[in-house]
Amino acid sequence: MTSQCLLTDIHKAHQAFVTLATTDAYCRGSLVVGKCLRKHGTTRKLVVMVSPSISREDIFDEVIVVDVLDSRDSAHLSWLKRPELGVTFTKIHCWTLTHYTKCVFLDADTLVLSNVDELFEREELSAAPDPGWPDCFNSGVFVFRPSLNTYLQLLEQADLQKLSTFWEHPSHGISQTSRNRPVKLLLGIPTEIWCHI
Repeated sequence: MTSQCLLTDIHKAHQAFVTLATTDAYCRGSLVVGKCLRKHGTTRKLVVMVSPSISREDIFDEVIVVDVLDSRDSAHLSWLKRPELGVTFTKIHCWTLTHYTKCVFLDADTLVLSNVDELFEREELSAAPDPGWPDCFNSGVFVFRPSLNTYLQLLEQADLQKLSTFWEHPSHGISQTSRNRPVKLLLGIPTEIWCHI
């Protein structure tokens, strides 16, 4: 085995796909994400962050219980007619996974259609633009580097209601180099479609 192959294997051991389950429905979705990644031969670790009432270790390499964080942004959430999205703020906990060097966050309603390990070749923060707000990114799938400093800054910005501008700063901007590379994923899959997988 060459030193380059060994180095690549070491990097893979410290990288993970991360998903979040805050309800039973999202728990089922997380299981589908995990099964799809396994089916398509991922070489990375699989991690699920769950609220205290959920625990499932038969698909994932690691189950991490996290406290639910709510954005408390009822004005915007009611305008979107999606009050349940407040708890998606909980995904900020993924930056605390500092025992990994790089991770890819996948929402529990993401259906993986092929091996997507190539996402680990992208830099933080690689994400697709949100179709409704092109100046914002869709937080359903993104590449990130765990960092307690980033985690604390995100919490601080959230308290100041400035979270949407956090990634505009030059020191932690969204990667422009990987925006146009397609990845085989479907986002926002309804429970009726994926629950039988």
